Amino acid sequence: MGHLNSVILEICNQVVQKQTMTNWDDHRFFLAIARECSVRRAAKSLGVSHSTVLRRITAFEDDLGVRLFERLPTGYFTTAAGEELLQSAQRIEEEAMAAGRRVAGRDNLLSGKLRVSLPGALATHLLMPDLVAFERENPEITLEFELTYIISDLAKREADVAIRLSNDPPGDLVGRRVLHMSSATYVSRQWLEKIGEGRALHGLKWVGFSAVESSQWQEDSGFADLPMGISIEDPVARMEAVRAGAGMAILPCFMADGQRDLHRVPPGTVQPHKDVWVLTHKDLRNAARIRKFTDFMAEALRKNRNLLEGKCWRQ
Repeated sequence: MGHLNSVILEICNQVVQKQTMTNWDDHRFFLAIARECSVRRAAKSLGVSHSTVLRRITAFEDDLGVRLFERLPTGYFTTAAGEELLQSAQRIEEEAMAAGRRVAGRDNLLSGKLRVSLPGALATHLLMPDLVAFERENPEITLEFELTYIISDLAKREADVAIRLSNDPPGDLVGRRVLHMSSATYVSRQWLEKIGEGRALHGLKWVGFSAVESSQWQEDSGFADLPMGISIEDPVARMEAVRAGAGMAILPCFMADGQRDLHRVPPGTVQPHKDVWVLTHKDLRNAARIRKFTDFMAEALRKNRNLLEGKCWRQ
């Protein structure tokens, strides 16, 4: 056993020595497989073909003279040498990302690509006119949007700017908390009439979602005894379900207050849901196009303060 361990250690040392002479692309392909445990999923994450990933990782192993992965029916898993390389490759990735951010952060030109991550509902139901207005006023800046409710990793340049709904943003990001976004409980007109008439609410159910605050809201709504019906994570789809008569749901006020066939459940109480932040990575905050965009979007959000905070309710 002692001899085997010494052999493994020697192999790992050889890998560390050789890997310093390989290019970053080799590490990039290696990291993708190590994280995904699958050549096919790694190919998808890298935006290349399955055969390209397989060819590159095989050539990388041949160059190092060691197997980095065990090929098992359940996936690709790092060997002892692969584990040693993984730590080194992660450090190289972090250094490369940091260097890229620092260079980008010194860019004083109002031009170039700008990747923006924001929740889909904010884009489609509130900010799209402002996003288009920014593009028209700054034609040399090319905007790319990722509409997602998953937090993008700005350290890895998955986005340059993030508009996030959060009460606790990551500490490595900088920016501003613009305002609170409020939510309320909504039903369709047919259900509102039954509630107003004091009729038994046979058949009315919650249209839920998985967030922790959902269950607390139900407790505070006065309708805690209603059963849970369908559950929909996407707020736009959840709103459409309420419109179709599926039941009662918690929705952001900026989305639902403008819908003529949706109504707040009396007495129409709102609760602060999340803070709205405009954020970037600390290394990017001085880039001219990022400063321009973050200032513009903070003002756009303030312009819509009443709608976001639930002050535009028609009773």
